[in-house]
Amino acid sequence: MSILPVLEKKELSKDDFVQLLSARGDDEMALFGYSSKVKLENVGNIVYLRGLIEFSNICEKNCYYCGIRRDNTDTHRYCLTDDEVLEAIRFAHENGFGSVAIQSGELSSDAFTRKIDFILKEAMRITNDEIGITLSCGEQSEDVYRRWFESGAQRYLLRIESSSEELYYKIHPKDEEHNFAKRLNALEALKKVGYQTGTGVMIGLPFQTTEHLANDLLFMKQFDIDMCGMGPYIEHTQTPLYEHKSQLLPLKERFDLSLKMVALLRILMPDINIAATTALQTIEKNGRERAIQIGANVLMPNITPKHYRDDYFLYENKTVSQQSNEDDLKFLELQLKSIGHEIGYFKQGNSAHFTR
Repeated sequence: MSILPVLEKKELSKDDFVQLLSARGDDEMALFGYSSKVKLENVGNIVYLRGLIEFSNICEKNCYYCGIRRDNTDTHRYCLTDDEVLEAIRFAHENGFGSVAIQSGELSSDAFTRKIDFILKEAMRITNDEIGITLSCGEQSEDVYRRWFESGAQRYLLRIESSSEELYYKIHPKDEEHNFAKRLNALEALKKVGYQTGTGVMIGLPFQTTEHLANDLLFMKQFDIDMCGMGPYIEHTQTPLYEHKSQLLPLKERFDLSLKMVALLRILMPDINIAATTALQTIEKNGRERAIQIGANVLMPNITPKHYRDDYFLYENKTVSQQSNEDDLKFLELQLKSIGHEIGYFKQGNSAHFTR
């Protein structure tokens, strides 16, 4: 029996998503064909760039899955200087990226707040207010979010990692620093301030079921997000969650499940921005391009200064390019052209969902 009647329903239920996440063979191809059509009709074949700046790997949090967790003493810690960040932003602006994404470990000190604030203001000054800026700097107070918004940040990505409170506490310590309700409140604060608000989940975690993932999709719809960054869980040897590696799906299955999540989110929320994450590329060389074909419309080429990239080590086998940023961009352009897509140069690529 074909899954097309399910896909064409006006409203998909949790049971529908569970069924679609289990699609194999011809059904999987039908799903991808349908999501590709929905994507082209709603956001077209333009791919927006976010030059990724991995600003700092210093983190107050102790999440069980993350290589830069506070208690990992083997991590070489760093924080870019203001000049290093601004040079990367200048490169992005001059090369038509349209936007950058500044990502860091979670810190909530006054010094960190001021540093981000200064960078935002300088970025606006050196680009004549032309560069789009996404921040992904964790949970902050509403006042801090507002300060950064007023200084130039338009988008904020705060990944929930799982919308299930029970699963959340299996992958985070249960304490004041890792509080599920606090995470949700931070997402609410971002929307209230006026950001294009994004979240995301890890796919293929230990203890995770297709029911969890179906609920994650429904959570994103209910929360009415503007953008999403989600991808496969890839383990890191120096984390507590690594003890449960025997429960993991094979990497290929986590990859396939991640593509299905991208496709289904595109069908569920046709006009949001969806990123093709780096973790996909870690598993399959053309992983990001495959995600673009079936639903994603944002890419985040890494423009962090080369000598820091190995230290922003969230998971094993992270892809680190040995080419120059210019060569990476040319290669990306050719890859996208080969699948009938093109880069939206000099466009911020704001969420059509947010704009509407």
